Amino acid sequence: MSQFSQMKLFSGTANPVLAQEIADFLGVSLGGVHISRFANGEIYVRYEESIRGVDVFVIQPFSNPVNENLMELLIMVDALKRASAGRITAVIPFYAYARQEKKSAPREPITARMVADILSTAGVDRVVTMDLHTPAIQGFFNIPVDHMTALPMLAQYIKNSKIDDGVIIAPDAGSVKKAEKLAARLHMPLGVMYKRRPAPNVAEMSFFIGDVEGMTPIIIDDMVDTAGSLSQVIEALIERGAKKEIRILTTHGILSPPAIERLSHPAVKEVVICNTLPIPKEKMIPKIKTISVAPLLGDAIRRIHQNISVSVLFD
Repeated sequence: MSQFSQMKLFSGTANPVLAQEIADFLGVSLGGVHISRFANGEIYVRYEESIRGVDVFVIQPFSNPVNENLMELLIMVDALKRASAGRITAVIPFYAYARQEKKSAPREPITARMVADILSTAGVDRVVTMDLHTPAIQGFFNIPVDHMTALPMLAQYIKNSKIDDGVIIAPDAGSVKKAEKLAARLHMPLGVMYKRRPAPNVAEMSFFIGDVEGMTPIIIDDMVDTAGSLSQVIEALIERGAKKEIRILTTHGILSPPAIERLSHPAVKEVVICNTLPIPKEKMIPKIKTISVAPLLGDAIRRIHQNISVSVLFD
């Protein structure tokens, strides 16, 4: 049994649709919270119900605008702490600043660690997140982190598609482990594309390992931002004789311009994206299919509140 008498869910403004889906899955109502902006853009938060001693979960992915949504979460957490919440769990489906998890050159920041420190200092007691850019980022926190993955859901989607000649493609070295796990689940061969990044959001393909001729490529990555590297992977696969029925699987659809134009490539059959981030209607092209992570996150929240093992959900 939980040491807390009650559990409450609150949502920031980053992805209220996902928050409502999680609440519906758990059979509870979202808590009342008033969030507004002062004339100069400062954020104002006030909870509209008592939260003293309550097990509180705040759902807020770091979607665009990233800095504003991060600051909004910090202010929400500070208000909870000052209102004597029993425990504060930040449910962050998409953890931004994770692409800077190490120093690749002198005088660079490690923002993934910085954000982890800020969350802990603000008063977060626990974090639930999904498919971090690098799993080792969990070690940047001095509080418990439940790192969920959408891989089983994406694998099931491909199984239901009944693709007999599929080959799993890792678009870069950082995606190899994820691609290996997906290939093992689907009993498909693996291909790896290696690239280097001379600048942020700029990718240059170097070489490819694997055979894709006459096969259906299934590209797996943790996020799609501008889709610059994906467009190069697509061209490289076509040059090597792959079928022009490419599937793209990703957890986080950031979809910064010109991602939609690049994903509209005639060789791309579909793009499967989880709803960790909201996708505006103008970006919902017919090729994009969404999978809801609400049941996974909802089950994690329920297990954390009831002090039941969450590890069964990691696989």
